[in-house]
Amino acid sequence: MRQVRGPFDEAPDRSFQRFVPALSVLVGSSLTLWPVVASFPFLPPFGLLMLLGWRLVRPESLRIWAPLPLGLFDDLVSGQPLGSAMLFWTLSFFMIDLVDQRVVYRDFWQDWLVAAGSISFCLILGRLVATPLAAHVDTTLLLQIAVSVLLFPLAARICAMLAGEEDEA
Repeated sequence: MRQVRGPFDEAPDRSFQRFVPALSVLVGSSLTLWPVVASFPFLPPFGLLMLLGWRLVRPESLRIWAPLPLGLFDDLVSGQPLGSAMLFWTLSFFMIDLVDQRVVYRDFWQDWLVAAGSISFCLILGRLVATPLAAHVDTTLLLQIAVSVLLFPLAARICAMLAGEEDEA
């Protein structure tokens, strides 16, 4: 059944702009396919960074169910166990929603702290799911978490730029 729009209701967004958040997360997840020669594999999860950037910069740009298909794509591209990014990204979204309900106003530093917690949560649980406990990857994991947390402001800036927001800082 088709719902009739009222005279004061906004027209639905039919532009390409509504696909930009999801496409940027897909491109970020696809960056893991880029051949990089490194002695330590500390490449940050760009898909997760873009997802968190969109969620914290423009909360209305992605639906609450968006981490499921985006996480599935990331699992397929990155080679992680199927469903791990789907679960961890969705749990991160729920944690961010919980923070949004408790905190009235957030500034960039609080967003960075929330993103750091979400990045650490996803990477640590991804390590526990993907590798055996006897594997000695904890130092590399801490380096990857540090690099990812330090790159979050760049991801947030890219999301704001793609959304058309300009900061006057």
